[in-house]
Amino acid sequence: MNETLKVLENRRSCRNFKPDMVKKEELDAIIKAGTYAATGMGKQSPIIVAVTNRELRDALSEENRKIGGWNEGFDPFYGAPVVLIVLADKEVPTYVYDGALVMGNLMNAAESLGVASIWIHRAKEEFESDFGKEILKKLGIEGNFEGIGHCALGYAAEPANAAAPRKANYVYYAD
Repeated sequence: MNETLKVLENRRSCRNFKPDMVKKEELDAIIKAGTYAATGMGKQSPIIVAVTNRELRDALSEENRKIGGWNEGFDPFYGAPVVLIVLADKEVPTYVYDGALVMGNLMNAAESLGVASIWIHRAKEEFESDFGKEILKKLGIEGNFEGIGHCALGYAAEPANAAAPRKANYVYYAD
């Protein structure tokens, strides 16, 4: 089996990260892979905000926790030191799909480099709020963006679980 197919079959969500920062060359390669995701009509509607600053990462975690309704002290990013936020331009009709493909590329690229990942939701709610709008403003990001997801990245603190068996009737052939 080729390496790409192995990555696609072996990638699993990580819910326990080491505190170690992702190596810059690995992070840059993962981000670059995200920028090569397919997008509708080649419009490249998504953007990626790479959060490596601990203070901002923790503020995002706290906001995400509140939106999710979890108890104080819970970290919805599971200790991951890096959060890549994918947002997409709502003016492009395919923006949600485009952003989802970027998320997939980020997670699969991470797996290929031995970096663990997990897709964390609630980016939409975060960036519809004053909290998220203020982050974008501070970064000089203008436009009509919707949060698609957070790709939390880091090194796994424990081995990934085996894949669950694929469900029956997952695929139908129309020969």
